[in-house]
This record gives sequence, C-alpha cells and structure tokens, in this order.
Amino acid sequence: MSENKFENEFSDDSFWEKTKNFAKAAGESVLEPALKLYYSAQDPETPAWAKATVYGALGYFISPIDAIPDIVPLVGYSDDLGVLVAATAAVASHITEAHTEKAKQTLIQWFG
Repeated sequence: MSENKFENEFSDDSFWEKTKNFAKAAGESVLEPALKLYYSAQDPETPAWAKATVYGALGYFISPIDAIPDIVPLVGYSDDLGVLVAATAAVASHITEAHTEKAKQTLIQWFG
C-alpha cells in the first residue's frame, strides 16, 4: 500500500481512538513518537510536505491492515514503531520542543 493510501485513512478521531484504546498494549515507546508527530502536524508552521509524511505514518499506525497485526504479543507494534521512527527522522527539524513537551504531558496523563 502506498503512503498516500495511509495518509487518506488518517483522521483525528481515529488517531485518538486508537491511541486511547491501545495505550497500554502499545506502550509509551510507540505512543511518544506518534504523539510528537501528531502535535507537529497540528502546528500551522509545519510545512505541507512534512504534514503529508506525518499523516502517512499516523495513517499506517491507526490502520487495521499492518505488516504485523497489532494483536500479536510482543511484536505487534514493532512495524508501527518502525514507521513512526522513520517519519520522525524525516521531519525531525519540524518537531519542536513544544511538540515534545505536549507529547510528554499527554503520556503523563495516560500513564502517570
């Protein structure tokens, strides 16, 4: 599937539904880059090409069609993490300290 297909599958509602419903199973290591990317994409200063990359990665994260199904114990989110880390590297210059802090605060609310 192309990144564009996953970008088209992204929506705010489906992102928040997946992250909240699977927070414990996915864990902070998967959710932290997802949240950083999400907050970066919400920033009007982030360029369109970076937002397209982010939404493609987040679309893959929330898609029920994965290379490794999320229900597989221990490895189910490893493909999601790989996509999120690659997208983070690609748009790193557009992830600000404010985005990182907002992601950390969200994780603190969820995990304590």
